[in-house]
Amino acid sequence: MDLSWTPQQQELHDRFRRCQPDDGADWKTLANAQVMALPIPTEYGGLDQTPLSCAYALEGLGYGCRDIGLLVRAGAHLWAVEIPLLRYGTREQRQAYLPGSAEGRLIGAHAITEAESGSDALAMAAVARREAEGYVLNGRKRFVTNAPEADVFVVYATVNPALGFTGVTAFLVERDNPGLRVEPELRKAGLESCPWGQVVLEECAVGPEGVLGAVKQGSEIFGTVMAWERTLILAPLVGAMERQIEECIERARSRRQFGRRIGSFQSVSHRIVEMRHRLETSRGLLRSAAAELARPRGPREAPSILPELVKLHVSEAAVATFDDAMQIFGALGYTEEAGIEQRLRDALGTRISSGTSDMQREVIAGKLGLK
Repeated sequence: MDLSWTPQQQELHDRFRRCQPDDGADWKTLANAQVMALPIPTEYGGLDQTPLSCAYALEGLGYGCRDIGLLVRAGAHLWAVEIPLLRYGTREQRQAYLPGSAEGRLIGAHAITEAESGSDALAMAAVARREAEGYVLNGRKRFVTNAPEADVFVVYATVNPALGFTGVTAFLVERDNPGLRVEPELRKAGLESCPWGQVVLEECAVGPEGVLGAVKQGSEIFGTVMAWERTLILAPLVGAMERQIEECIERARSRRQFGRRIGSFQSVSHRIVEMRHRLETSRGLLRSAAAELARPRGPREAPSILPELVKLHVSEAAVATFDDAMQIFGALGYTEEAGIEQRLRDALGTRISSGTSDMQREVIAGKLGLK
């Protein structure tokens, strides 16, 4: 597996590394930098980058942009909306949504979680009733990233509750559909620039052109989304950890206590070594998993555990890294001005989104044949 960088990948990484959104212009800044265009083919105005190139670029973005919530928000748009459109959308659907999505003027949201189906996402109560002119959707989705500002929603509902996950179907529902409304969600402890909301569907009529993929193909589509999202949504955290470690090294070299640089104390130096260890293992897993996404899998090939390993490892590594950084900076690290507490709260949220750490372990165990 060749994980070396091409000159084009290096240029994209470096360009994204210089991207530093300002408050109030965050999404626009990412759009102008072509972040949302990364995986989209050139025929729809995108950059047509491979998963590995996306990983390289987003590592750079995470180093330059300190707003983890914004980057998670962009990732939800990229991997949970653009990818299913690319993989399962009709030509008409792709033409309708991908050019605007690539430019960042159209925002997408992925609506699957419900109050009683979080980790067990496909055990949903939302239903799609067949009518002569299409489907009528009823249900309520929760914790939907980008919902307050989304223009189009990828909504999952079952066409027959008796079929379980095999009856789940994905639909494209536009915001101005009279049967859809967005309601406020509870406030989060972190990821403050990653808006979420509740999506309420009441007799929401969707024509046959709004079905994404085939009827009853929703569980497959969701599986594809999870493979991409779990692999790549936390790629920016690798860059964020790299920058945080650099700041900790500078602090350890410049801060003196008891007549010595604090980096000379084993408790500090070993902490930084562990931070670097977590960074390198995160980076290696991310790049291996991203490269594997582009490789066709045989029909008898065992499912990959790499997406879940990346999601599990990077989220846990980020929490530990920012917690260690706070210890190294001491009282200063506990202030809002230092920014570490914000990054720690944001990282805690990444252990839950796209499947909790415990769920990643369960999925991995199942793929290993232990369930």
